[in-house]
Amino acid sequence: MRVITSSAQIQPQSTSRIMMIRPVRFGFNSETAESNEFQQHSFAQSTLETAGDLAKEEFDLMIDQLKKAGVDLHIFNDNEDILRPDAVFSNNWVSFHQSGKVVLYPMMAENRRAERRLDIIERLKEDFKVEEIIDLSYFEKQGKFLEGTGSMVLDRRYKIAYACLSPRTHPEVLEAFADALGYEIVAFSASDENGKAVYHTNVIMCVGDVFAVVCLEAIKDPDERQMVRATLEETKKYIIEISFDQVRHFAGNMLMVRNTKSDKFLIMSTQAYESLTDHQRQALSDYARILHTDLGVIEGNGGGSARCMMTEIHLPRK
Repeated sequence: MRVITSSAQIQPQSTSRIMMIRPVRFGFNSETAESNEFQQHSFAQSTLETAGDLAKEEFDLMIDQLKKAGVDLHIFNDNEDILRPDAVFSNNWVSFHQSGKVVLYPMMAENRRAERRLDIIERLKEDFKVEEIIDLSYFEKQGKFLEGTGSMVLDRRYKIAYACLSPRTHPEVLEAFADALGYEIVAFSASDENGKAVYHTNVIMCVGDVFAVVCLEAIKDPDERQMVRATLEETKKYIIEISFDQVRHFAGNMLMVRNTKSDKFLIMSTQAYESLTDHQRQALSDYARILHTDLGVIEGNGGGSARCMMTEIHLPRK
């Protein structure tokens, strides 16, 4: 694999500009549950009548924390017109790139495809330069999917996309993404301790600027595991390994962001934070200030956590 070094400083890994969608009709999505081991049906039943309101409260607490940290937030409201139970996980349907390219992704669950909203992109065009919209959603007709920066964890500095293959992450769509954006793909298979395929790469992996959090034991093939480790080391990442148990508590689902002063923050949920060891917390704190909020209802019903709720805007400003 060719690692790009000469242009590594051109593209920053993190951004201070984050898009988020405030949930309106949030709830347990039965269409996604079969492939998402993180959705808890028993938990969802216990919060059936209150999940929507509780999710809004969790969302607003996270927003409040990010605003106090000085992150530039671009918040859009979902609406009542269409049932979009997973709208809060906006990073699955769109990604924004420094080149001015916007990518729309093919979604596995039919009821998630309505999350793609061109009105949001039109609104962002008022502040940012959009050179091209690359729409990969046509792959849905072929039964092939790639759910954005859930399916891929991007090292934007080196233009590498890490991706564990699953029903939601198809190699042909990965190739289409790589061709359109000039990325190299590091693809592998990953599963939990029971052999169940990991549905999204971003539940077992986070790549920061000079560090990476990863559950290497989920990559069963030793050659693939070594390939991932070697690529991280080639790109000068300090590797912090997490366990299966920590993955179940969303310790892999974190994102490094910056504020408008370029201070670095690592965003995660409270249960993710509490699952980390003291040594892991200290190691991560050396690279960024850790911020965490309670996202238990969103995590239990939706099967996603803090990283899934944040869509990075790397588009150039007008």
